[in-house]
Amino acid sequence: MSRTTENLKTAFAGESQANRKYLAYAERAAADGMPNVAKLFRAAADAETVHALRHWRALGMIRDTVQNLEDALAGETYEVDQMYPPMLAQAQADQEISAQHAFRGALEAERVHVALYSKALNSVRSGQDIEEFRAWTCPVCGYTHAGGEIDKCPVCGVAFSKFREVL
Repeated sequence: MSRTTENLKTAFAGESQANRKYLAYAERAAADGMPNVAKLFRAAADAETVHALRHWRALGMIRDTVQNLEDALAGETYEVDQMYPPMLAQAQADQEISAQHAFRGALEAERVHVALYSKALNSVRSGQDIEEFRAWTCPVCGYTHAGGEIDKCPVCGVAFSKFREVL
């Protein structure tokens, strides 16, 4: 691997993390009653996304939809099978309640992603798009719900009315 390839991967990771961090900061600024600071953070986060996507493209990582679905499925499967279970177990051993909730919510959402990506991959391999798709995200634990409305989040119990529809 060339030094430039290594640099692009490092830059992609850094820009991606900055995007998420700045969005979290924007939420806090908004909650603190500072809408313009929140907007500043969101603007910077958007710029970081542009940077990350340019680096990812330069790496040649955006392929056809089948390959992209295969990559996404592999990543989510890794998180479900190998990454989150030991992290959750360690958080339980350390009695870190906040981490337990974070890891459990992520693990359950990733399980849903595996199922959704698997189904989508089968459709795309047969030359079809997936059926009309409606999805919502739980703002507390990150659970992803596809389909019709439900009463509450099956992971953390938050009311469905709090979910964000993915557009």
